[in-house]
Amino acid sequence: MASTRLTAESRSQALAALEASTTASDELDILVVGGGVTGAGIALDAVTRGLSTAIVEAQDWASGTSSRSSKLVHGGLRYLQMLDFHLVHEALTERDLLLRDLAPHLVRPVPFLYPLEHRVWERAYVGAGIALYDTLASIAPGKRAMPIHRHLTRSQMARKFPDLAHDAAIGAVQYWDASVDDARLVNTLVRTAAGYGAHAAARTQVVGLTQSSTGAVNGAVVVDLETGRRITVRARAVINATGVWTEQTESLAGSEGGLRVLASKGIHLVVPRERIRGKVGLILQTEKSVLFIIPWSRYWIIGTTDTPWHEDLVDPVASAADIDYVLTHANAVLAHPLRREDVIGTYAGLRPLLQPGTKEGTSSAKVSREHTVASPTPGLSVIAGGKLTTYRVMAKDAVDHAIGQRAAALPSITHKIPLVGAVGLQAVARQSRHVAKRFGWSPPMVDHLLHRYGADVADLVDLCEADPSLARPLEHAPAYLRAEIHYGVSHEGALHLEDVLAHRTRLVYEVPDAGLAALPEIAQIVAPLLGWDDTTTQAEIAAYRARVEAYGTAATQDDDASAQAARLSAGDIAAMAPLER
Repeated sequence: MASTRLTAESRSQALAALEASTTASDELDILVVGGGVTGAGIALDAVTRGLSTAIVEAQDWASGTSSRSSKLVHGGLRYLQMLDFHLVHEALTERDLLLRDLAPHLVRPVPFLYPLEHRVWERAYVGAGIALYDTLASIAPGKRAMPIHRHLTRSQMARKFPDLAHDAAIGAVQYWDASVDDARLVNTLVRTAAGYGAHAAARTQVVGLTQSSTGAVNGAVVVDLETGRRITVRARAVINATGVWTEQTESLAGSEGGLRVLASKGIHLVVPRERIRGKVGLILQTEKSVLFIIPWSRYWIIGTTDTPWHEDLVDPVASAADIDYVLTHANAVLAHPLRREDVIGTYAGLRPLLQPGTKEGTSSAKVSREHTVASPTPGLSVIAGGKLTTYRVMAKDAVDHAIGQRAAALPSITHKIPLVGAVGLQAVARQSRHVAKRFGWSPPMVDHLLHRYGADVADLVDLCEADPSLARPLEHAPAYLRAEIHYGVSHEGALHLEDVLAHRTRLVYEVPDAGLAALPEIAQIVAPLLGWDDTTTQAEIAAYRARVEAYGTAATQDDDASAQAARLSAGDIAAMAPLER
């Protein structure tokens, strides 16, 4: 098995493999375009079938939609209202598979309350729906991964969530779903794929699709955004998994066919855990969307919205109107209303919403309410839609479609492939008490490390033994060890300070100053690992400071256009922006 480490060196090796693919003996079987959860899942699915595989991403891994979700791994209660039992069962099966076997360190159960306003009919109606939800989960293969739901009286509900307003509900139904750090899931998928031999290169943009004399797509032209070098890649099949950039990527083939995708913005607020008294999450219906109040790490995540997005697709932001909307709906059920100053961070993501039908000339292999796989031209497969929870099913469908009849002889096996950090988790957890004593780590810190790294905590221990200074927490962000910053570069492929603060940690919205106080210490750890001189280090610090300032200005603007203009005033890390240069 190859190394699971993503580094600047492994990226260079991946780019060399892409360059070598122009010879017949080194031609790739699969080139995956897009490094979100779907693309990462496709890379793992393809490489574990024995296919030579590469994955490229124009920005950092998970920098788009896949790092900006509600952090939920769930079946989707709302799909029961649409009577889509198959979809709910599929999602619940995937949820439980992740919890039990594939990523038990990353994915954890979370209890939720569904507050009830009417004593008789609503309790019966909602209770029946959630009972069906549990039933669909219980018929999934394997042992039940979640407790079953239960009905709560008003007093029981108050004990679970003291800050729920007394007049907001007469009781509740408690049920269970799960949560995950979405960006860590994606990075872990990419690392797992790399461990099985996939070539992975972030900050590598596809600027063209190459075609044979018959018009079939047979590769791509990519640009290394760190150096500007152009590379021609040959692949028997190219899979487009670029989410809201689907149509732009399709257009590189010069075909009229393909999928139609619209971007819908969903925003979330981050509030300190102590600001709301509650032990469980809440799910509420609004006139426009579902509102979640989710316990996550040391915080609450509150969202979301669902509004059309017509601005630049890179790094969308929350406007003042978005923030006020979510606060208003959350405050409608909270005993102690939240204020703007209680919000320590915001983030916004774009849902790739599939439009009905496909473009003329497109063959579609599988269409569901959630995702579609199609082929606008031979050699190019396109997948769009879907949800984080069902990434593995989407990946299977995409690879099946791309390899056609070969799928029967090379079936997907990802339901049996634990992700990096899952194997040996229980043993490392039992040993962690001794490690904690050696380095003076508190029980919450040990739990934090096990949740983020699983059995790979052993790698962090090795780093700390080699350099004891890495065992200390960051001075101005003590929820993270200095070793975690090192690990983000030495094992998880971070190339810039923004990668570390936005995706390897989530300091960009976990602390009121977006990590600015910790920035010099983080830069001090990162710089020698990436070979930065003082000029480069200061430029990286300045770029991140500009990003934070731009985000702050954007949050004061009343509309999307003004908010996005404020954000883009800080520019991007990469020399070019995805698919538009």
